[in-house]
Amino acid sequence: MSYHCGFPIQRLTAMTAATDTLLNALEHCGMVEIDGLHAFEFALDVDDNLHIECMDGRAAKHWEFTPAQVQAATYDTSLQSWLITNDSGEHRLVCLGDVVSGDNDDDEPEDE
Repeated sequence: MSYHCGFPIQRLTAMTAATDTLLNALEHCGMVEIDGLHAFEFALDVDDNLHIECMDGRAAKHWEFTPAQVQAATYDTSLQSWLITNDSGEHRLVCLGDVVSGDNDDDEPEDE
């Protein structure tokens, strides 16, 4: 879909420079878990709304959060997850894994 634009660093740093924000955590993860479902599809649209999509069996699930809702998200240290609220209620969000670069020199054999 058209809103899957990734997380450009210039927009992230413009919104917040703190390292303990949900936006910063999303920048450094490769997958999120939302309400117990794993999602690889998450991105900001042109208005900085956060979109998360995944499949639950055969049903497509979609969540959308405004910039204010993302900024208001709180981290629960006991559950190691973020609590974020939108019009449909509260959602538990876990950031999983690091972003893997496609330019990894370790994958190529070394010349001897």
